[in-house]
Amino acid sequence: MEEFRRSYSRLCKDSGAEPQEAVLKQLHDLREGHRKNKLDLATQSLSVDTCGALGKLLQNDILFSMVLLSDCMMSEEGSKLLIQGLCSNTVVKYLDLKGNNLRAMGAEALGKLLRQNKSIQSLILEWNNLGMWEESFSLFCEGLRANTTLQQLDLRNNQINHKGAEELAMALKNNSTLQDIDLRWNNIGLLGGRAIVNCLSNNKTLRKLELAGNNIPGDVLKAVEQAMDHNLDRQVSLQENQNRTYVLSKEVQNLKEEKSKQFLNLMDTIDKQREEISRNCRTSAVRVSQLQEALNERHSIINSLKAKLQMSEAALALSEQKVQDLSELLTTAQKEQINLSQRQSKELQLEQQEAADRESKLLKEVASSNERNMLLRSQVDELERKSKTQQERLFLTKQELTNITSELKLRLTQAEERLEMEKRRFKQSLEDSENLRLKEVEHLTRRMEESERSLQERIQKLETVRISLEEEVNRVKKAILAERSQAEEEMIKAKSQVRLEMQQRVTHLEEKIRLISQARDEAQEYCLQQKQAVTESQTKNNQMGLQMEAVRRQLEELQKEVRDKEQEKVAEVNKVRVELQEQIGHLQAERTAQEGLKEKIAALERQIKVMSSSHREALLDKESENASIREKLRLKSAEINRLREEEAQRASFLQNAILAYVQGSPLGTPKPDKSSLEPKMKSTE
Repeated sequence: MEEFRRSYSRLCKDSGAEPQEAVLKQLHDLREGHRKNKLDLATQSLSVDTCGALGKLLQNDILFSMVLLSDCMMSEEGSKLLIQGLCSNTVVKYLDLKGNNLRAMGAEALGKLLRQNKSIQSLILEWNNLGMWEESFSLFCEGLRANTTLQQLDLRNNQINHKGAEELAMALKNNSTLQDIDLRWNNIGLLGGRAIVNCLSNNKTLRKLELAGNNIPGDVLKAVEQAMDHNLDRQVSLQENQNRTYVLSKEVQNLKEEKSKQFLNLMDTIDKQREEISRNCRTSAVRVSQLQEALNERHSIINSLKAKLQMSEAALALSEQKVQDLSELLTTAQKEQINLSQRQSKELQLEQQEAADRESKLLKEVASSNERNMLLRSQVDELERKSKTQQERLFLTKQELTNITSELKLRLTQAEERLEMEKRRFKQSLEDSENLRLKEVEHLTRRMEESERSLQERIQKLETVRISLEEEVNRVKKAILAERSQAEEEMIKAKSQVRLEMQQRVTHLEEKIRLISQARDEAQEYCLQQKQAVTESQTKNNQMGLQMEAVRRQLEELQKEVRDKEQEKVAEVNKVRVELQEQIGHLQAERTAQEGLKEKIAALERQIKVMSSSHREALLDKESENASIREKLRLKSAEINRLREEEAQRASFLQNAILAYVQGSPLGTPKPDKSSLEPKMKSTE
């Protein structure tokens, strides 16, 4: 960071300009702060030399991944130099150029940046004037079309018209990386909105498109929302499929490795058994040769026969050892089966715990939705209170109007009585003045009637507004109740489905355990049969000691029995393989069922997210409606105050006119005393 600061000051001095102290101070603060990968020069007025130096430094910079240059009051040349420096940068991912009044040159430089830069993922261009020059904005759109890394683009308040929207739509047709674009508060209009809707059929990566404040009809906005929802669903499904394929490939690799290991172990056992069989065959051949020699030399080989009997007993011991080995193999197989059952039970417990956690999460979300509903109810109650206060204010205004009218009528009657007295006294001298007075009184009465009519009309309008507000509040209450009931019904359905699926899994696993126990019983029966065969072989060996002549026949029978045992071993190995394959198939079926459950849970989570987003949007809409209602009430209160002031001015004008008329009478008329006029003035006030 210190090297960056030094190089900045050096470049400024080389160009013949002084480095800005604000920039140096900001770089010093960044060096001392924690966020060293963020260049924040927002709200700092940057000169052309400073922009050129920063552009040169950012060409090969590897420190900053975020560059914030919002509200920097850059000139066209300064912004161009800085953006040209960023064209060859490979580290910056976030660029903020908000509120810099970028125009034609800025738009062209940004188009070049989008074509050449391969690292920027988020670009903020709010509060600029990129859309005022169509040719430069078309170059910007061409750069956006060629870009392959940008994911977020903010173009709010850039004076983009329908032609600019068409160029932007052409760029979005060929762009395959942009996910979020904000076009609010521009001048896109109907034609631009249709062009954007037409381009969305070719763009499958755009997730969010904001078009509020562009004078676009509601049907076009709905079409845009539908396209965005379709793209979101598609991308979510693609991600899920990719995750599933990755998990399945891993599982398949693991299964292949396990199968290969099992196959190698089986081959090793088979080789060992073959070696043992070959050894037994060799020993049996030696024994046969010895027996043949003993038969030829009966007298001389009695002792050798005893030795051969001892050898046969040793062979029987070896066979017993083999039987014991087989029994040990069976016990190990049983232990493996027990371990598998325990693992399955543990997996079931884990799945039950996960289901319970998910249910608790769903309940928490339902509680949060209920709390939001309570907040909405409180807001509705506040609106009702405000409407009541408005009604009370209206009633007070009506009373004040009635009081003012009654006071004016009293004043008129008093003035008429005085005028009649003066007519009687001065009939001949005040005929002309009486005519003038009558005309003025008629004019004033007309004005009063008109003011009364206007006030009554305004009161009627206020009452209609109040009625409409009450209707809107009732509608909002009904909608909230309906949404809450729907959410509760969906939660109940989801819980019932999860319970049924868990019961089905438990029954399926119980059936598996029953089948495994049956296989164990069959293996035990087979062991008993082998023990019986061993006893029979012992009896046969005793008979061999009594009858030396039948030794050859017994040896041949033993060889046949060995062959049968080999076949039985092969059959047992095949059975074990078949059972393992069946268990693998059952495990795969269970995994598919678990994946189905996961998909259903994900769908429920999506529905809950959609419901929460709809609730949030409804809350925002209601808050905006409340704000508009408050503004209306404020305007109406201002109008009422203005009407009061006008009425007070008119009353003062009437009082002044009457006083002027009375004081302007000819000589000889009695002047009213100040003491008599002061209480009347106080009463009018």
